[in-house]
Amino acid sequence: MTSSSEIVENMSSETKVIRSRVAGVGCYLPERIVTNAELEKSVDTSDDWIVQRTGIRQRHIAAEGETTSQLGTKAAQAALKAAGLTADDIDLLIVATSTPDYTFPATATQIQHALGMSHGVAFDLQAVCSGFVFAVATADKFITSGSHHRALVIGAETFSRLLDWEDRTTCVLFGDGAGAMVLEAGEGEGTSADRGVLTTHLRSDGAHRAKLYVDGGPSTTGTTGHLRMQGRDVYRFAVGMVTDVMRDAFEATGTTVEDMKWFVPHQANRRIIESSAEKMGIAPEKVVVTVDRHGNTSAASIPLALCVAVADGRIKEGDLVMIEAIGGGFAWGAALIRW
Repeated sequence: MTSSSEIVENMSSETKVIRSRVAGVGCYLPERIVTNAELEKSVDTSDDWIVQRTGIRQRHIAAEGETTSQLGTKAAQAALKAAGLTADDIDLLIVATSTPDYTFPATATQIQHALGMSHGVAFDLQAVCSGFVFAVATADKFITSGSHHRALVIGAETFSRLLDWEDRTTCVLFGDGAGAMVLEAGEGEGTSADRGVLTTHLRSDGAHRAKLYVDGGPSTTGTTGHLRMQGRDVYRFAVGMVTDVMRDAFEATGTTVEDMKWFVPHQANRRIIESSAEKMGIAPEKVVVTVDRHGNTSAASIPLALCVAVADGRIKEGDLVMIEAIGGGFAWGAALIRW
């Protein structure tokens, strides 16, 4: 097997660029499944109400004592296996999460230790539901700079720990889980035909904090707090604004919606997914949807959806895939990846 240091050294002098190629993906979901019917027994809601407004039918909930790092570790192990690699081959580990095991140290260091790594660098990244897109963009910058050669990018959440289980407008939306992607340096010619991350586009606007936030924190209340959301405002912004980064991605690569094989958006709400796709002119059959079985797993939702679409044979080598998300802040972003 070629070592990570040899990947860049063996590139020919004629190679124009280094690309961050996808080597493998993996995922993990907690065993417990909570259906809408089960929620009907504890909160004033119904299966019809939830499905019509969100498309969600069930979600996975972490067991007592099951932590974000434990979910992330299992997803990372699955991604490494899919890539045919071990933790020894990784020199960068980034975890996107809003539900860390501890205020500090970083959840990434806990996963690093669980994988048996004592080398490389591991750190957390916080951009809420858009965290995985931000983490992919960050890993891509490390790899294409030449400073690092193989990265584990993980989205892992135990969002159930942030929920007010008496608030029917939010507790029905979220679930727990983790997904991971291995990125490694590879040759590219600098065109949209290259395999790997072709472009990433990130944005944020802190003026919208009150529309989606957690009402607690070490520096404010000294408590964990609960998730609070102004659903209509989030919907309007998600559909109205997030398409700008998608258009930027197509423009930067000289590609179009027709060139894209798969659209893998953040799995927040089926109505948001469908409205965003319609606004961009994306055919429904190109959209990967898993929100019905996972709920909104925040930073874990995109890698979980990628994992499903790879496992069932939809996403194949050479496919042009767009990932896109918006999260609290607001923070949003998109990336185009040639699989």
